[in-house]
Amino acid sequence: MAAGRGAAALRRAWRERRAALLEPRYTPLVAACLCLAEGGVNLWVIRRVPYTEIDWKAYMQEVEGFANGTFDYTQLKGDTGPLVYPAGFVYIFLGLYHATGRGSDIRLAQYLFAGLYLLNLLLVFRIYCRTNKVPPYVFFFMCCASYRIHSIFVLRLFNDPVAMAILFLAINLFLEERWSWGCLLFSLAVSVKMNILLFAPGLLFLLLQRFGLLGCIPKLCICALLQVVLGLPFLLANPVGYLTRSFDLGRQFQFKWTVNWRFLPEEVFQNRVFHAALLLAHLAGLGLFALHRWHSSKENILTLLKDPAKRKPASPRLTVNRIVFILFSSNFLGVCCSRSLHYQFYVWYFHTLPYLLWCTPTTKLGHMPKVLLLGVIELCWNTYPSTVCSSLSLHICHGLILLQLWYGTAPTPVSHTPPPSRKPTAMSKKAQ
Repeated sequence: MAAGRGAAALRRAWRERRAALLEPRYTPLVAACLCLAEGGVNLWVIRRVPYTEIDWKAYMQEVEGFANGTFDYTQLKGDTGPLVYPAGFVYIFLGLYHATGRGSDIRLAQYLFAGLYLLNLLLVFRIYCRTNKVPPYVFFFMCCASYRIHSIFVLRLFNDPVAMAILFLAINLFLEERWSWGCLLFSLAVSVKMNILLFAPGLLFLLLQRFGLLGCIPKLCICALLQVVLGLPFLLANPVGYLTRSFDLGRQFQFKWTVNWRFLPEEVFQNRVFHAALLLAHLAGLGLFALHRWHSSKENILTLLKDPAKRKPASPRLTVNRIVFILFSSNFLGVCCSRSLHYQFYVWYFHTLPYLLWCTPTTKLGHMPKVLLLGVIELCWNTYPSTVCSSLSLHICHGLILLQLWYGTAPTPVSHTPPPSRKPTAMSKKAQ
């Protein structure tokens, strides 16, 4: 029966080929086809493209220290340096350490990451099915056209995809109004890699709008409590060492790996004044979007601190698109102002780009320019080593996306036309 329905859907889609590529209602069908194709693509990549060792061996060395009974975070290190990720990373990669024979079975690890790739894709597609914004033809570029993303998952085995997959699961829970479970998984994603904190300003805004100040405190406590529970063995051994290593916000990045700031002199790239300027730009961007794009009510933004039942007028309902837009734009602002982007960081926002481009009307920016932006961004991330041209191009693309987000989501001005008079005219009385 199910096979018959699937075949009927395929025949109907073939008859309506143009609609299947352009209308978001066909996203589930296109997503199913692409997921099947991606299974084959990942198998081909694993078997035909040589694996490149970058961080996997260091990951295994770091968690091996924990497996051998070392709880002092300052003593956990690998060939690439000390362990700099929170405790969730240790537990997840400890599981991979045991599953792959102490990290020696690279091929098995690649297959596991291929499964993670497909799971991540399913979670992303479920979000796009709910938003109903992006034309299905765009997903061909999101899936099959990105060499860099396949490489990050199955050829490099970085921890960034693990954190992002957990994050997309949390967003799916937010869309289902399961905020407590979503916050728990959001905190788990943060414990794998701290880039997830770029979504935190948007999540805080959503929690305040949905629950008010007092209502969102329990959700924030869930996030904090999980961090304490996961880090407890290390906090008991060396609390200062754990906090300074796993949540080091001032860590310096190497200039040779930067994708986004290659056009700057290295002394400027490493300068603390430059870092402070980026932080101010990030905060300013968040403030502007919070005041003028996320907050759609005419009331003061401080009304979000009130209980939703006591707000007058009532806050607009949190729709699926509103939740996704706030979270994705919050993250994108952070990516634009990052002190450095390394090649594996592409996965931080790659799967959100179609929504950020197509959540605005095509009257603001047409289909072809949007596809061109995706292509140029992909080209920038595939340029190794990065060049002055690739870094500048990446910033230009980010700036264009920010501009179309700002102007494409501007509130529609309300026309103040006087209400029609209820007094019937002489002609209408005669007609009556």
